Order: sequence, then C-alpha cells, then structure tokens
Amino acid sequence: MQQHNNLINGQWTAGQTVAPNINPSDLSDVIGEYAQGNAADVDTAVAAAAAAFPAWSTSGIQARSDALDKIGTEILARKEELGDLLAREEGKTRAEGIGEVARAGQIFKFFAGECLRLSGETLPSVRPGIGVEITREPIGVVGLITPWNFPIAIPAWKIAPALAFGNCVVLKPADLVPGSAWALADIIHRSGIPAGVFNLVMGPGRVIGEALVQHPGIAAISFTGSVGVGRGIAAACAQNGKKVQLEMGGKNPQVVLDDADLTQAVELSAQSCFYSTGQRCTASSRLIVTDKIYPAFIEALQARMAKIKVGDARAAGTDIGPVVSQTQLEQDLSYVEIAKAEGAVLAAGGGRVACHTGSGKEGFYMQPALLVDSTAGMRINREEVFGPVASVIRVRDYEEALLVANDTEFGLSAGIATTSLKYATHFKRHSQAGMVMVNLPTAGVDYHVPFGGRKGSSYGPREQGRYAQEFYTTVKTAYTLA
Repeated sequence: MQQHNNLINGQWTAGQTVAPNINPSDLSDVIGEYAQGNAADVDTAVAAAAAAFPAWSTSGIQARSDALDKIGTEILARKEELGDLLAREEGKTRAEGIGEVARAGQIFKFFAGECLRLSGETLPSVRPGIGVEITREPIGVVGLITPWNFPIAIPAWKIAPALAFGNCVVLKPADLVPGSAWALADIIHRSGIPAGVFNLVMGPGRVIGEALVQHPGIAAISFTGSVGVGRGIAAACAQNGKKVQLEMGGKNPQVVLDDADLTQAVELSAQSCFYSTGQRCTASSRLIVTDKIYPAFIEALQARMAKIKVGDARAAGTDIGPVVSQTQLEQDLSYVEIAKAEGAVLAAGGGRVACHTGSGKEGFYMQPALLVDSTAGMRINREEVFGPVASVIRVRDYEEALLVANDTEFGLSAGIATTSLKYATHFKRHSQAGMVMVNLPTAGVDYHVPFGGRKGSSYGPREQGRYAQEFYTTVKTAYTLA
C-alpha cells in the first residue's frame, strides 16, 4: 500500500506514524496510508517557510504568476482523475468531485492573474514637498487549517492567494481526507516553487493545528471548520498577536413565499438541503415556508426526495453519496431523533440505508430526512447538523419569514424563492447573511467573488476574489521628501 509523506522544505518526509484513508462508500477500501506528523514537524516546516520568505516575498511577480498558472493548468488537466479520488475519500458524487477539482484549478489561475494586479496608491501629503505611497506587502508565514467537506477547493482558495501575494505556507488538511490535499501538494511541489515556500503537515488537529496556532513563527491563521474550534483559535491568536480568518458554522434559511414558482422552489431546496449529502456550510437546513404554499410545497418536495438515489459516490446514477464518517452519521441520525422528540414530524427518509448500487459494500449511507411542523426554537433549527437533514418552519407571511430567517446566531448564506421583485429586493437588503441567493440554491458560489458570512459564521476578512488580499497582505504607508 502506498505511503504518502508530509512535504517539508521541499522534501517528502515520513511522519512518526501513518493513518489509513478509508472510502466512506466502501469501508473495505483503503485508499492509502498518510503520514501523521507532530509538533516537531511543524517546527521544521515553519522554520523552512521562514527561511524561504525573504526571497519569495520579494521575487518577481511574473515568476509567481507563472507558477500558479502551471498549478492550475495541471489541476484542470487531471480533473477527472482527481475528482474520482475526491469522491472516493470524501463521499460526494464523482460529478461533484470533478466540479470541485475544476474550481480549484480555476482558483489558482485567477490568483495567477492577481499576482499581476496588486495595486497601491500614491497621494500627496498635506505637507508640501512630501509624497506618500500606500502599498501592500505579504504578512509572512501563514498557517492554513482546512476541513474535510471540500478537500481540494478550500485548500486551493487559501493556498493560492497566500502564494500569489508572496507569503509562505504550512498547510494542515483535515485528517479524514488527506488524499486530495496530498495530490495538490504534489502538484505544487513540481511547479517550480522554491523549497520551503509551501509545506504540508498532515495529522490530527489537536496536534498539528494546535502547534500551528501556538507557534511564534506563524504570522496568521486561516481556519475553516467547527464553531467551537474556531472560537478557540480566535482566542489563541488574539493572545499571541496573530492575524486570524475564520469560516465556521451555518444554519442557513431558505425562504419559500406563496408567490414562488413551486417547481423551481422545490428543486433549489432539494439541491440546497441534500446534495453533497448536505455536508456544505452553505447548505440550507431550515426551510421557511409561508402558509398558502406550505401543503403543496411539502407534497412536491416529498415526491422529489423519493427520486433521490443514495449510493456509492463513484457509481453512475448516484445522486447522493455517503456521509463522511461513522461519527458524522451518528450525529445526523441523533438530530433526527432529537427533532422528533421535540415535536417535529418526520415526513421523509431519516434512516440509515444499505448502499443502493447492489454491491453489498458497507458504507456510511443515510436517506435524506425531511422534518415538518417544526418551530424556530427547536434544536433542529438552532444547531448545525451538517448532513442531509432539513426541517420546515411554517410562517404566515414574508415579514414573519424574514424574522425567522434572521433568528439565528449564524449568518453565512440565505435564500428566497419568490416572483416578487419587492420581496426579493427587501430580502437582499435585510437578510443578516454574508451571501444571499434569489431563486437559486444557497449552496454554490463563484470563485472570483468574496465568500464569507456574518455573526457566528465568519470572523475576519473575506475569502476568495480580490477581497482575499485583505487577509494575506498588510498595508504599508511610505513618505518621501522630494
């Protein structure tokens, strides 16, 4: 079985131990063994990155652009191969995996252009004979901690801007899905980027993540993951004077008004709630539906859910693959039981199922769950489940729908299904979310525009697009006497 090592200072380096990467569609399938690093590996990686930083941060922007473009080109050329690997280790369908890989390639190509577009300002001073220049410079060595649900796209949208703007990187990918991150690291390694500029240290978060957050040589931490871990990272970074960027939880509302196109509303709700097995931070898990359309919407959504095929992520015809792990499956199933105990009615799905491919292979499969007649105060509508579980809240009108939509500690994404320009415009302005979708699924965003939320969902500057420079650069003001 192939062993995949850490990448430290341009060398593939064995860890103290290895861990198997298990296919959630087929628990007998071990994809490979991946190194488990320790705090000493983090020390070595940070030292290598710090040593590489002076030359890389002042290197020519064309060289950086060429390297990122080369990385993007190889990712796109191998999107089917890498998409298959992603589906095999994470559990989203092969089509979704290929789409995610393509997005990663596009991100690197976008930031290859951003290398050449970093701008500044020249201003006159209020004092005669003095000029003022405002420029952006890289911040140093950046620690990147990424989640399991987008195992190549999220590393890409952190790594690409970090490198584009002249920083050096230590990446710690999610322990559940090291394969895609390792493949990306291999591509970066062969791109011609100097040793030490990019480093990969795999291993558990409590070891590698903690070492990165506490390391004095790390200037900034970008983290995507759970709320609890994110808050701990924020506190530690504040104490240690590190710049921090957090993308955390969501409890995203999808409002469906009486005037909505029913077919459209049902389809976008199904896509938002259940596809990618509901394991997206932008997925809708609260369907807020007004009185008159409520009965027809529930009936139509039940019919749509009956057509969803759950099965092996890489099998033809599969709509939804498995949940990523046993722990996540147990959490999803427990929330269904909690909701039922609090008075919600299970209207569809909600149980563990065998693989529908007929292979008989054991996996972490769950039938998507629809819970109706829930209320805003139930735990199912307050806490993030992160699985194919949706609850429906019935409301009187648009005004109540907006209040319920905003009644959450989170604020990542929000959607509305309506044919009313008045309500669509009002919702875009008054929704307390960082991203708002009108007659579109809440999950699904572009790579060239900012990504992030409000309230408990995000902290710090936005990710992606030109807004990424706010986190990965620092501003310098220079004065010159003429």
